[in-house]
Amino acid sequence: MTTKQRAILRGMASVYEPILHIGKDGISENTVKQCSDALEARELIKVAVLNNSPYTAREACGKLCEKTHAEPVQVIGNRFVIYRQARKNPKIILDELC
Repeated sequence: MTTKQRAILRGMASVYEPILHIGKDGISENTVKQCSDALEARELIKVAVLNNSPYTAREACGKLCEKTHAEPVQVIGNRFVIYRQARKNPKIILDELC
């Protein structure tokens, strides 16, 4: 992913609310499944890391991206944005954005 593509995705995600929250249980298999399902449906999601989580936002972003084969877009404070192109009917095509 190029920096220009990442910048466009950051702009798109700025109006999004977090749809996934990582709490005291950390990143469980259920969390990974919910994240993967959300990525398949939306392609670009924002995730919030709660204060009682064992992970920082940067650590949680790395782990979730690794387990869901997604690309990190942005980490700010206790929130992060990740992207993965949908396997069926992609809505956001990075090559067309630039």
